[in-house]
Amino acid sequence: MADYQPADSAFALDRDCKTLARHVLEQLHSFGPEAQDLSALMSRIALAGKLVARHLSRAGLMESALGFTGETNVQGEAVKKMDIYANDVFISVFKQSGLVCRLASEEMEKPYYIPENCPVGRYTLLYDPIDGSSNVDINLNVGSIFSIRRQQGDDLDQTGADLLQDGHQQLAAGYILYGPSTILVYSIGKGVHAFVLDPSLGEFILATENIQTPAHGPTYSVNEGNFWQWEDSIRDFTRYVHRHDGYSARYTGALVADFHRILTQGGVFLYPGTTKKPEGKLRLLYETAPLAFLIEQAGGRASTGTEEIMSVVPGEIHQRTPFVVGSKDDVALAESFIQDHSRRQGTLLTNES
Repeated sequence: MADYQPADSAFALDRDCKTLARHVLEQLHSFGPEAQDLSALMSRIALAGKLVARHLSRAGLMESALGFTGETNVQGEAVKKMDIYANDVFISVFKQSGLVCRLASEEMEKPYYIPENCPVGRYTLLYDPIDGSSNVDINLNVGSIFSIRRQQGDDLDQTGADLLQDGHQQLAAGYILYGPSTILVYSIGKGVHAFVLDPSLGEFILATENIQTPAHGPTYSVNEGNFWQWEDSIRDFTRYVHRHDGYSARYTGALVADFHRILTQGGVFLYPGTTKKPEGKLRLLYETAPLAFLIEQAGGRASTGTEEIMSVVPGEIHQRTPFVVGSKDDVALAESFIQDHSRRQGTLLTNES
């Protein structure tokens, strides 16, 4: 009998069933302690994503899943029931990890400490448990955003002061998009990779490796309902894309969903400051810095309009920042309007003086 030769299906099995945990280890070319830690951390994030996805899939059947809690978070925003559920899921999952000493999210005023983990767990998870929670009640896309940082110093006063560093201090970042399929996208500084949850296996399986954002894309994504609250520079940019062929407006109200489109297809997403909130709405540590980490790994850019997001050092853990992110050419175009307006304002002030 001839020796058995594996068929092409064996290659298909390997290609289609590379799990998230295995992929992290392969990315690091190591089975050392830190590689195993990062693999375990990503597996825990994946578990949180599975639990949230399952809850979302049954949300319309459970009274406790939809609507508001009647409370407000530290930023003064109304809290959805799904926000609280997802935040608690991440805490519960990482309490048992032994790896994470603290968690920080936009739903909590201060970092949440896990004392039993702190002697050995030297990592911090920063996260937005449910981004775009206003979409939950109408069954549209939402997401979770996460970032992993190494804890520095003893943090004896438990303020998380060592987190007030720029985005280059992130070890890993990513997001989970809950939609027709559940997608987890991550980077550990070695490219951007997407995994799809296979419900039959209960595993996130590699779908796309080394995502690259096109240098230019057809989409601009911005909440034009704020048009008259923007500075002239943002209004001028919006008028420009209105007048030029090749641009289409796409805006879902969920940052993760809009970002995923820009990451994979190109274009630009903007959430600028307004007259009421010149610092913008999005949080640096939980939203803009993690997504900036990803877009730069994919060949794109992220900016406040005047400064690279990855270079911004926060003054406090809930700091907000304007956000311009996407294809290099499209971000540069938006920045040109902002910077030209600043120069004109500077010239005007000089002449007046």
